[in-house]
Amino acid sequence: MIRLILVSSVLVVFFIISIPVMVFLLLLRFINKGLASDIAQFIISEVVKLILAATGSSIYVSGTQNIPKEGTVLFVSNHRSYFDIAMAYAYTHKRLGFIAKAELGNIPLLREWMFLLRCRFLDRTDMKKSVKTILAGIKNIKTGTSVWICPEGTRVRGETEFDMDEFKEGAFKIAEKGGCPIVPVAIKGTADIFEKHIPFVHPSSVIMEYGEPIYIDELDKEVQKKLGNYTRAKIAGMLSTMENRDFII
Repeated sequence: MIRLILVSSVLVVFFIISIPVMVFLLLLRFINKGLASDIAQFIISEVVKLILAATGSSIYVSGTQNIPKEGTVLFVSNHRSYFDIAMAYAYTHKRLGFIAKAELGNIPLLREWMFLLRCRFLDRTDMKKSVKTILAGIKNIKTGTSVWICPEGTRVRGETEFDMDEFKEGAFKIAEKGGCPIVPVAIKGTADIFEKHIPFVHPSSVIMEYGEPIYIDELDKEVQKKLGNYTRAKIAGMLSTMENRDFII
């Protein structure tokens, strides 16, 4: 209960005191859109680190050397928890935007911050809107913003960390048309913080590993047609070997 209060307090205090900052950044976008988003990402990255610390969890990150230093990237991860997004913004040191489910765009304050963070909302019930979101993601890639997707479409509630739904192929067009590599990301332990025992928050041992980049033009033509399956297999392999390797904070 104490950890739930700590995490809730951080979120409530942040959303209250951040309103004037958010308004300033929204106005700054009219002058310098990139600067406004970069400042917003820095603020959010520090806030989510504080939230993760409040959970009492141990955080281990591996494979950062696999993230290309130059150019943009399509990050692709498994998805079991809201804390996956926190991990991404806390430890991915690139200009970053998410492809998020449309429902998140209905939450006041969160919606504005996600807008500042270059997030795009995907409505899977409307094909035209979905296509527009993918095109916006491609534009992000081409204009210097890496994109993070969770192509299972929603949080997976399987029995084990290794359970994953099928990856939707459509979002991989962002890498194909944007001409960027795909970096698979395996995340383990985030669901143990909250989702497995809602509404309580428990400390967990969280591991996030960045895999070797996938360069689409180096793959066989048949593999290129099923990038979702190919990337899913890479992440599954990373998850299966996590227990046998050492990780550092």
